[in-house]
Amino acid sequence: MKHFTDISCLSQQKFRGLLRLARNLQDEWVREGRNEPVLDGRSLAMVFMKASLRTRVSFEVGMRHLGGGALYLSPAEVGLGERETAADVARVLSGMADGIMARVFEHAAIDDLARHASVPVINGLSDRSHPCQALADIYTIEQMAGACRGLTIAFVGDGDNNTARSLIEAASLANMEIRVIAPKGYQPRPEEWDSACEPDLVTDALDAVEGADVLYTDVWTSMGQEAESERRTADLRDYQLNTGLLDRTGNPDVIVMHCLPAHRNEEITDSVMDGRHSRVFQQAHNRLHAQKALLAHLLGQVPLPD
Repeated sequence: MKHFTDISCLSQQKFRGLLRLARNLQDEWVREGRNEPVLDGRSLAMVFMKASLRTRVSFEVGMRHLGGGALYLSPAEVGLGERETAADVARVLSGMADGIMARVFEHAAIDDLARHASVPVINGLSDRSHPCQALADIYTIEQMAGACRGLTIAFVGDGDNNTARSLIEAASLANMEIRVIAPKGYQPRPEEWDSACEPDLVTDALDAVEGADVLYTDVWTSMGQEAESERRTADLRDYQLNTGLLDRTGNPDVIVMHCLPAHRNEEITDSVMDGRHSRVFQQAHNRLHAQKALLAHLLGQVPLPD
């Protein structure tokens, strides 16, 4: 694996190996207060076209923990696809850094970077997928449940977004069932994933959450969709993750997840996000461990555990 542009670029074996490596690195940090500097002298160029909290901090801190360094490049500095083409940016950064992480609008920019870079390229987010988030999500579920096989995720709300698409692919690799519960017009499109990743697509939120082990939601209006906010809120108001929906699962051990940032009391209520079932902030913290696994493997050639 040279690049990490999508969950679909991983075999099940590599996916499992990244999760194990993340656990090993977290255990090492907890046990010793440090990680081995496997990225000593290595650098990561971080290209941002969209604002970020978790993505920037997890990659920058992750590089420091592993002995390397990271350089933040703002939209104004790079102007990916406008000031300079993705191909030219890839060629320049490949001669100065040991890896490139990019958080972009259009997924084509990630593909162009990977096509022309001679160093590893990591997709920090694109309009099509959010693979780093999905890796951390499955890692979080494993932490809570011990194993993912046979568990059910109920993704509620706007299912036609990058987080849902990557979660569908990751759930398949983790041998989990995933139900995407969304109104018509907000369901993921079947042509966007492999047939082996087939989710259950349903429209009735109350009925479909029954028996779920994980309730997952995301914002109804993502960055760049602000002009659609009023319509989206009206279309999705019945898909709010609230205590009524939580109780309808019938599962006293169900966990609640959200990739953040959240629009509190819109797609998720305060009582649920801050309640005892929520693992939202553990999920956010796990971005660090998942990112360290990617960095150690791609930039440091650390082998994936069996």
